[in-house]
Amino acid sequence: MLPSSFYARDTEDVARDLIGAVLECTVHGVRCTGRIVETEAYIGEHDPACHASLGRTRRTEGLWGPPGTAYVYLIYGMYWCPCAVTRRAGLASAVLIRAVEPVDGISAMRRRRKGIRRLTDLTSGPGRLSQALGISGTRHHGGSLASGPLRILAGNPVPDARLAVTPRIGLNPGNPALLWPLRWIEKENLFVSARAETKRFLKR
Repeated sequence: MLPSSFYARDTEDVARDLIGAVLECTVHGVRCTGRIVETEAYIGEHDPACHASLGRTRRTEGLWGPPGTAYVYLIYGMYWCPCAVTRRAGLASAVLIRAVEPVDGISAMRRRRKGIRRLTDLTSGPGRLSQALGISGTRHHGGSLASGPLRILAGNPVPDARLAVTPRIGLNPGNPALLWPLRWIEKENLFVSARAETKRFLKR
């Protein structure tokens, strides 16, 4: 397991180093894993795209928690998004895990995402990967990413030559943080989300 000290660093460093790590979720004895290939950093209260910018509320309280805690939130009232809390307790920030490459438990992932034909569409996005791996806020929010049912394991390090950094995906066009380069991807990995948009970023 990755220790809490791994997360108790600048959020950007954690986001970069999570590429190649393994996300593991066990639900009702069924274990699913995926190799992390895409992350985004949300760097604190001054970041208008970070939930912390809205203030400390019941929903966002977890962002101020200890490093290595799971922060799992709901978007559009239906999709869970898994994050790892970073820096020290009291400094609200987290890394969103945006995509993984399936490794173990693929049959269970397919059952949870009925109708998905292409393997590359199974976990290419935070909502998709959460559904596939069985991640939810009710089960996993606030748990330890070292000892809970939702964990992150060390993987094989990915060299800089295989990485790219782009702006974050899906932000409101009026958001001033739209172009901040805080998204890390493994280049040419077919499980990266928003592939068409990613290609446009990389051509600039």
